Amino acid sequence: MLKRIHHVAVIGSNYEKSKWFYCEVLGFSVLAEHYQAHRDSYKIDLMFPSLCQLELFIFKSAPPRPSFPEALGLRHLAFQVDSLDETISRVRRFGIECEEVRIDPYTNKRFCFFADPDGLPIELYEAN
Repeated sequence: MLKRIHHVAVIGSNYEKSKWFYCEVLGFSVLAEHYQAHRDSYKIDLMFPSLCQLELFIFKSAPPRPSFPEALGLRHLAFQVDSLDETISRVRRFGIECEEVRIDPYTNKRFCFFADPDGLPIELYEAN
């Protein structure tokens, strides 16, 4: 029986930019990091304070993921925040542009999107 999501995997193209984004901007910490010489790639296991894990794979030659228009597969990563305004302000201090805040028509909750260094959509969702 399924218990919970153990991790989500993301592929990035630039080791420094991706690690900076997920650790410094989003607040993940590194659990383990491995260079895979046979693939010229990295696998970085990241932990979020809520015990959610993210596997960050770095492949320099991976093709870009279509986001506009959206493609099949993973649509975006969404993170719950206590204060959308404070989190947007923090993200912007790192020089990252956020889309305008929108209201979820089903829950009336506020949310917005921005992108990781490779264009993967990231959602901030204010669940209060």
